[in-house]
Amino acid sequence: MKHFDLEEERIKQEILKQGAKRVLIQLPEGLKPEAPYLAKIVERTGALPIISADLCYGACDIADSEAESLRVDLLIHYGHSRMVKHERIPTVYVEARATLNVNATVEKALPMLTKWEKIGLATTIQHVQTLDMAKEILLRKGKTVVVGDAGCLDYPGQVLGCDYSNVKSVANDVEAFLVIGGGKFHALGVALSTAKPTIAVDPYEERAFSVSDEAKKIVKQRWAVIEQAKAAKNFGVLVGLKPGQKRLDEALTVKQKLETNGKQAYVLAAREITPEALSEFPSVEAYVNTACPRIFLDDIARFSKPVLTVNEALVVVGALTWDELCRRGLFES
Repeated sequence: MKHFDLEEERIKQEILKQGAKRVLIQLPEGLKPEAPYLAKIVERTGALPIISADLCYGACDIADSEAESLRVDLLIHYGHSRMVKHERIPTVYVEARATLNVNATVEKALPMLTKWEKIGLATTIQHVQTLDMAKEILLRKGKTVVVGDAGCLDYPGQVLGCDYSNVKSVANDVEAFLVIGGGKFHALGVALSTAKPTIAVDPYEERAFSVSDEAKKIVKQRWAVIEQAKAAKNFGVLVGLKPGQKRLDEALTVKQKLETNGKQAYVLAAREITPEALSEFPSVEAYVNTACPRIFLDDIARFSKPVLTVNEALVVVGALTWDELCRRGLFES
């Protein structure tokens, strides 16, 4: 049973409209099992399907250079809305909305929200269509419900792994957040961005749970990482080479701030930032990451040396205090 709307008819029409003869299909990890099925859909139009087997972290990771090298006519990117302004290859974005009913799982979260009256709602793009019903469920329980619409993203209440502007815009108006989506990553991002109690609603596992304790643990870990980095003399400033992660100007600004404060800083550019890649630079004692912030949550335990966010680097050089960082939001992108 498919849990997502893959918009099969739409992709067939887009292929025919473009007259595409070779099509690259790019999917995030949760949707990759659907790749053979989608390839058959593409084949029925008379086009050759090629499936991208690389990891895909979001629309920031659009496979346009790969599409160009494979000489495809059309790139179909699943699971995200558009982020980059200019693609090298004609690109179709399919949001892959979840078809699951989340009502019962939202109901499971209600006992966890009894302490708070003002609740903020947030979700990923797969579940934005469920916010109205989730809001109705909360309203029936006498809650005041707020959905942020900062205008930076495509939909009110939507969050990305690197953009929590919608929840930050309403954080002062709510006491806690309810986040609908698979797993805990985005809920943790909300908790770290707002310093508010956060309940995750996972409709795939049909469970609701708090991420607040884990968020507090991460805050303590981040303080320890910053303190460790303060002793470092040589820093590597990491620049991502993926289309939506390339922030060279920001990296150069960080480099200048580090050097002004007596540190030596080098700019390192990489498509995939891994512990193995960074281990090749033994003289570098700490890193500042300007690329995908998921490293901050997903993989930080794998790195043997401190890897800081940009704002954490500002704490290291004294341009920002720890308290200011926490008020601003630890997961500020």
